[in-house]
Amino acid sequence: MASNKEAVARTKEFLARIPFNSLLGIQISREHADGVTLYCKVKPDLLNSNGVLHGGVSASIADAAVGVAIQHRFEGKRAISTVELKVNYFRPVAEGTLFARARLVRLGSTLCVGQVDLTDSKKNLAGIAIVTYIFLDSTGRDSRGANSDSIISRGKKQRR
Repeated sequence: MASNKEAVARTKEFLARIPFNSLLGIQISREHADGVTLYCKVKPDLLNSNGVLHGGVSASIADAAVGVAIQHRFEGKRAISTVELKVNYFRPVAEGTLFARARLVRLGSTLCVGQVDLTDSKKNLAGIAIVTYIFLDSTGRDSRGANSDSIISRGKKQRR
């Protein structure tokens, strides 16, 4: 098992590997036994037309939080991809910082489901998200050996 310092460095590297996370300003706040907490400072470029944080930012940080939690759990050794994301928004965030506390609630052989609590700087619950990831092998195939193109093709053929 890697040291905590190595694990933190690897987790930060994984987060930084996706330029969109840097564009939003997503950073790691804490690592937990069952997940991670990420944060994003609210800035004018991330506001919607009503002057509050755009919902896409909240969805993106929730998605990133579960992905980072999975990478932290598996020490960066599992290739993953998001397959589903659902966000319930409870209150707008107009200033301060948005926090995303991810917990891995189900680790299967093919899928992993994480729950994310989205909170503002005052610890008010701003929303929750459920994010599902699929485990891929090094060739981009899912754990059954199918690549994303064949999965899509099968689905189209079945619908005809």
